[in-house]
Amino acid sequence: MAVEVSAAPVEGEAPFPVSGAEARPSLRCYLARLESLQSGTDASPAPGGNSGRRTELHLLFDQLISETCGPRTEAPRPQDVCDLLVQACKLVPLNQEHLVNKVCQLIHLLLSRFEVMVDDDSLNFLLPYFISALKQCSSWTHVEILQALAASVYCNGPKCQKYLPDLLGENGLLVQFSSPAQTDIELKRAAVNSLANLCLSIPGLLYLDEPYKEICFQIFLNVLQSSKAPGVDDITFCMLLQNALKGIHSLLNGGTMKLMQTDQLGSLLAVLKKCMFHGLPGVNIEIPAILYPTLLPQYDSRSQVEQEKSEVASLKPPVSRRKKPKAKQKKGKQEGELKDDEECSRGSEKPTFSGDAQQNPGLDIWRLSVDETRTTPLKDNFPSHTQSYKRISSSDSEYSDAECGMQSKTRSFQAAVRQGALICLLSTVKSIEKKVLYGYWPAFVPDTPGIGSPQSLSLITIALKDPSPKTRACALQALSAILEGSKQFLSIAEDANDHKRAFTPFSVTIASSIRELHRCLLLALVAESSYQNLTQIIKCLANLISNAPYSRLKPGLLTRVWNQIKPYIRHKDVTVRVLSLTLLGSIVSAQVPLPEVQLLLHQPTSSGLECSGSATPRSSGASEWQKKAPGEPPLSTENAPEDPCWLIRLCISLIMLPREDGYSDNDAGNLPPASIYEPSPVRLESLQVLALLVRGYFSVSQSYLLELGEVVCRCMEEMDPSIQLHAAKLLDELGMGIIKQHKPDSAVAPDQRVPVDLVVTFWTRMLNGPLPGALQNSQHSRLQTSACNALSSILPEAFSSLPADKQILCITVLLGLNHSENPAVKVAAARAVGDYVLFPCLRQDVMFVTDAANVILDSFSDGSPHVRAKAAWSLGNLTDTLIINMELMGQSFQDEFSDVLLLKMLQAATEASKDKDKVKSNAVRVIGNLLRFLQPAHIANPRFSKPIEESIQALISMVQSEATMKARWNACYALGNVFKNLALPLGESLWTAQAYDALTSVVKSCKNFKVRIKSAAALSIPAKRKHYGTPGQFSQIWSALVVALQKSEEAENFQEFKYSTSLRTQLCHALLHMLTLADEEDLAGIRKMVAEHGEVIGSYMLQYLKSGIDEEETGIGKSFCQRGELLKKAIEHVQGIEELSACPMKRGAVACLEEVLKIHNAAVGLAET
Repeated sequence: MAVEVSAAPVEGEAPFPVSGAEARPSLRCYLARLESLQSGTDASPAPGGNSGRRTELHLLFDQLISETCGPRTEAPRPQDVCDLLVQACKLVPLNQEHLVNKVCQLIHLLLSRFEVMVDDDSLNFLLPYFISALKQCSSWTHVEILQALAASVYCNGPKCQKYLPDLLGENGLLVQFSSPAQTDIELKRAAVNSLANLCLSIPGLLYLDEPYKEICFQIFLNVLQSSKAPGVDDITFCMLLQNALKGIHSLLNGGTMKLMQTDQLGSLLAVLKKCMFHGLPGVNIEIPAILYPTLLPQYDSRSQVEQEKSEVASLKPPVSRRKKPKAKQKKGKQEGELKDDEECSRGSEKPTFSGDAQQNPGLDIWRLSVDETRTTPLKDNFPSHTQSYKRISSSDSEYSDAECGMQSKTRSFQAAVRQGALICLLSTVKSIEKKVLYGYWPAFVPDTPGIGSPQSLSLITIALKDPSPKTRACALQALSAILEGSKQFLSIAEDANDHKRAFTPFSVTIASSIRELHRCLLLALVAESSYQNLTQIIKCLANLISNAPYSRLKPGLLTRVWNQIKPYIRHKDVTVRVLSLTLLGSIVSAQVPLPEVQLLLHQPTSSGLECSGSATPRSSGASEWQKKAPGEPPLSTENAPEDPCWLIRLCISLIMLPREDGYSDNDAGNLPPASIYEPSPVRLESLQVLALLVRGYFSVSQSYLLELGEVVCRCMEEMDPSIQLHAAKLLDELGMGIIKQHKPDSAVAPDQRVPVDLVVTFWTRMLNGPLPGALQNSQHSRLQTSACNALSSILPEAFSSLPADKQILCITVLLGLNHSENPAVKVAAARAVGDYVLFPCLRQDVMFVTDAANVILDSFSDGSPHVRAKAAWSLGNLTDTLIINMELMGQSFQDEFSDVLLLKMLQAATEASKDKDKVKSNAVRVIGNLLRFLQPAHIANPRFSKPIEESIQALISMVQSEATMKARWNACYALGNVFKNLALPLGESLWTAQAYDALTSVVKSCKNFKVRIKSAAALSIPAKRKHYGTPGQFSQIWSALVVALQKSEEAENFQEFKYSTSLRTQLCHALLHMLTLADEEDLAGIRKMVAEHGEVIGSYMLQYLKSGIDEEETGIGKSFCQRGELLKKAIEHVQGIEELSACPMKRGAVACLEEVLKIHNAAVGLAET
């Protein structure tokens, strides 16, 4: 297995030159030669016995090392490499230290050069050899031995368990060599590198045991906390830090190590912040040993001079980053200059990033070796904000070329340390909980500096001022990871009102941090020249906008982003263009609707194009594409609104109009040679932005309805499946926007809504276009799914006005797609049918309702739980339609509906109530509707007797079960529906007591108040006294309601308290309803409860009469007057019964209620006066 080996670089080795013309023996030849030496069968033994054999080995090893360091040849088989190294070690006794040193050097070079991971057998031979060599050989050999050890254990850490006590035990070799007391820096570096490679594992395989992880972590932490000792050169110290950072990254990567202790996490974050700024010009910062969670920055220990220089430099980032390279080019640039990070002046045209490095910059950072940094001086290529570097590296420098070359190399290694620290920070951010992470927010995210105060050092400092593009990219990735998912934390930010207090509230502090992030990221956007880093900046802005609470902040932040990102939409790099559109999409989807965004959407088309200050993008205004828009017949703008939306016009032009000029090479892979349009990613993102805009700001986009419909049609006619899919999603959003606007509770005035006749025109064009073809495109199931969703979003009022053939087309296609073999298509089709059965023009059509019921029932036996869940939801809608038709049409509709189908639906729903929670929650809803729909003829039919009994038992079981609260809520609602059917033997059947017992148990003890409310509502539904059963049953229900009233303020979850008023309202309503039905036999139980809890009942009854009602929760919807009348009715009813009684002591219940009514009437009269 060939893998990349990250081993320490070999320094100071002078390999033997090998001419490219020489014939090179293969590795197997060397292996055969070594085996012959082992067996003593060499045909030409060297004179001198052991001495000659030793000389022969020296020559063989020298030749192997020379060839390994020479020009790259075809890689040998990994097994051959392992066999050769094992054979070489067998020939080298530990007392021959020069040979030991040389064979270890060979092992390191071969494994690193050919990227070989040592197999298990070879590892079991080599590790004991290295351990014995470290114990027996002189100290001068230890560095080479450790380098060979590091290369051998790379990705093999879990396989070294039996050797870990010798290496990582209490007196383990690696622990000793890497201890703070170790003075040999090269030995310490090699030991730390070995530890780092031990910690690295292949994903999916075993990792080191936890105790050894802790040992390694502490060693790495001690190394990072240490200072550079006198006499140690900067490059060696940087390599030591790199190895420690590599080890920490290996431990954290993939979540293999969890940072549970505050001190452990604080220590790590402290050293990472220290290393983030290691060698950064102009920054000298002292970090405490531990960072603690805090709300305010802990320190800023830079000198005042450094702070002033840094602040001045940050005001002019574009000047220092764009003019320097031009001046340098005039002097002539030598070939062989620093090519990786130190090509990194801000003026470099386009640094090379691999695809993997974009996602995980850690892949390449750890491999920086001395050989990769043999460069000539970089001289003047650094930004002007570092005045000291500018003086040192100018052409007038007093330093020699060799010294400048060493400075360039040093800066390269320092940049690699900063990158390694940022990569570790990224892994740390991903491995800890968000609520823990945000305690350290001030340490890494900037805050607005106070008057006269410098800006704190943060990730933004690196993004703005680091000369290395890769380091800036790493900082932006870490910042983006911190911002991702921060909505809950940032939601407390608020600065909409000026606070005038003696202290700064935390909400204002977070708001200030959000503003500073905006300011700095926009500065970075203007200053950056690397295309890859531009994309990272835009991603950070998009993450920030997606999580910041702009409704609680002063307006203006989004306006600056909006205006500054506009020119980048015409950037020559396709990725930058796509992400610019993504950022605009984030703006229009952030906490919709925002007044600031409303204004931006109506902003003049040229506004903001000159605001970027960037020389990178081509500053072309929207007018360039608008000139062409009238020339496109389908997209004519004659009827466009007087105040056009710049963003809609832009997106339409990017989707529909030919591109105007060439772009960067990045586009070549995305466009066919003959394509005249924008690259596919740009067009897809434009469609997504339109969909987000329609969803959040439909009032802005409704003026473009027909034009957007034409865009949908044109895109769905294309061959690119992705374009078709996103066009169908846009159509779905347009349909949903129209439906929301026409809802009865819509805040949009009727004259401001899209006219129904225009909606009819729109959907007629869709159904005459490519939509039917997309619905029947079985080769593209995702397109079918999106087309189904779009078809379900037709406005019901418009559907009834469509031509008859179009209505039949929609119904036929949807019913047919319910038999699709693709689960996603079946889900979408079932959902669409569930919407259609609620259309007023279709729900009274018995034939359609019957056909819909049959196709839905077929889906109940589908193997996919998603299909079954959506089928249950659709059948719930269909049974809602049955109830509506029963109330509107009466007996005629019930007589037309098939008894057989009704029975099948009841049986299917009863069986589905045993399914998964998402299925059963709608299945019980279906049962309740059907049992309410049944007529006396059905109930008397023997075929229905058992299914009815089973279905009611299913409801009772669901109420008492541990299912989801939604399922139990629906079950209570369903029992209420059962109680509404006067044809059922409520109060007489055996299941009556079981149903009441279940409901009374829930109303007293369920932890979810919404379930309690619905159970109380069900108990208040029976319309006659006989439906409540025996006097004992009646008394039990009334008592349970009183107990529930007492417990209405006891909640396990604080969030349930918001429903407590609605619960008490429903309970009081149920109590009074039962009193209006009570018989003389029931008063004994009522009198007892009133005697025991009269004060509680009276107080809550008074609240019931005074308080408002949440009609949605209780379903009562009675006014103050109606509630008072209900109380009077209950008093009069009970009073009438008691007057007939011979015992006057029974008047206690009436007295209690009369007192409540008296207090209430007095309060109302006082309020009226």
